Amino acid sequence: MMTKNFSLMLQILLGVILASGPLAAQTSKKPSQEPASSIEHAIDLTVKGRCQEALPILKGSISQLRDKQVEYRAAMATARCAMSLDQEQTAVNALWILKRDFPKDPEVLYIMTHYFSQLASRAAQEIAAAATNSYHALELEAESLESQQNWDAAANEYRKILEQNPNQPGIHFRLGRVALSKTESAANTEEARKEFEAELKIDPSNAAATFWVGEIARRAGEWDKAISRFTEAAKLDAGFAEAYLALGMSLNSAERFPEAVTPLERYVKMLPADAAGHYQLSMAYARTGRKEDAAREMSIQRQITEKNPSGPQP
Repeated sequence: MMTKNFSLMLQILLGVILASGPLAAQTSKKPSQEPASSIEHAIDLTVKGRCQEALPILKGSISQLRDKQVEYRAAMATARCAMSLDQEQTAVNALWILKRDFPKDPEVLYIMTHYFSQLASRAAQEIAAAATNSYHALELEAESLESQQNWDAAANEYRKILEQNPNQPGIHFRLGRVALSKTESAANTEEARKEFEAELKIDPSNAAATFWVGEIARRAGEWDKAISRFTEAAKLDAGFAEAYLALGMSLNSAERFPEAVTPLERYVKMLPADAAGHYQLSMAYARTGRKEDAAREMSIQRQITEKNPSGPQP
């Protein structure tokens, strides 16, 4: 849960900062106006902690450097200095250049994770300070409690948001997710179902809530309801891979094998490395007389399982 929330926060933060414009103006590959000796001197200044002197030289030159090694060192120095001086836009610009030109470099990936974590933490602190009782601050607090698996406290924070705004989209969905995260029981499952249904009254386009209503029905063996919800979820979000798998599984369970083929074929194209999809598709093929196709999918499923025996099994 923490990984998903943190990843989403970083994506949002990066999108907001990059959308503000200065990066686009700095990414043209024109030769640097600064002499190489000046750039090297600026990099050396950063090592000595003299970022106030170094940063004006570095941030105007890194996007224009043609020597990749100098660009790498200059961008790293720029990111470090900009973060130390709270120049967030400059830091993001440097990180984006590093990611663009050195996408697989471990140090680049590490420093991006480290600095965006800092930026996300700063943004969260600013929200808490500027608007302590806003739903944004309450939601961040609730997500933090979720990451600690403090389900009841997280649910209380989400309910505070609903007290302020009963029709706030997404909150009933999160309450449903919290209910499912608790110890599995009929009461918690029913609580989750009610929250997902409440979410759909506020936001009928919420594909995730639609999916989970279907998943609860599938687990209960209510195939028709599950099939209906999974079909709707896939229509709401054409990239929702899990909806296609769950739809195919439900159709197989309902012995509607010909109908299961299409969603399962789509799923294995989207996630070809998932053994469960190939297993379910082999079943649908076998029950519709497509023996060669069934054998092929079963062979693929076995190969995937053999390569990753500790992974999820179909």
